[in-house]
Amino acid sequence: MENMISGEILIVEDDKDINELLATAVKRAGYDIVQAWSGTEAAMLFSMKDKEISLVLLDLMLPGMPGEELLTLIRKKCDIPVIVITAKDELDDKIDIFAKGADDYITKPFEIKEVIARIQVQLRHKNKDMVSDLITYGKLRLDRKAHRIYISDEAVDCITKQEFSILELLMEHPKQVFSKEDIFEYAWDEPYMGETKTLDVHISNIRKKLKKITETEYIETVWGIGYKLKE
Repeated sequence: MENMISGEILIVEDDKDINELLATAVKRAGYDIVQAWSGTEAAMLFSMKDKEISLVLLDLMLPGMPGEELLTLIRKKCDIPVIVITAKDELDDKIDIFAKGADDYITKPFEIKEVIARIQVQLRHKNKDMVSDLITYGKLRLDRKAHRIYISDEAVDCITKQEFSILELLMEHPKQVFSKEDIFEYAWDEPYMGETKTLDVHISNIRKKLKKITETEYIETVWGIGYKLKE
């Protein structure tokens, strides 16, 4: 999916091979990255005014400032997502880290696809927290707070959670064509496994529900790619 964040992902890991593995994968996923090999170096990056960091991948056993102390420092400065990646797998360790403010916890060894999926989930949640409750496109209006869709002032009946999320994604980026994979991962909040029928049925249902109120077509099929809002 298109990178929808303005800042960088900070990778804090003292193992060079793991740091580079994460950096390569995160860049391939479309994000800008900055790397640190110690807690002290990461703390310095947070003090630099020209650094805008959107998410942190954080090891705990670090030279200089330990990961737990760095996490406390980050939480005093901002509320960006922090995903801890560590060899510590005891339940008490996890509880302690979540209590200190971690948003997610991945145990080494890890699958790189899972790390990318966890990053996307955290950034998606963060983006939703930062945006307005209302999105409009022509006479179509989406109200996040009420979880309702309106055409003019008439509510669209029986919109499901996934249908709402599909419209939310398309309305947030009205000129962009989204692949079926991108739409599925956004609306279902899980990795896309190659099956398109479920998404196609939901798109069809949205069109039918909107058509009960208006003849205007709001969703356009872009053959061979996916869907977008109709101009």
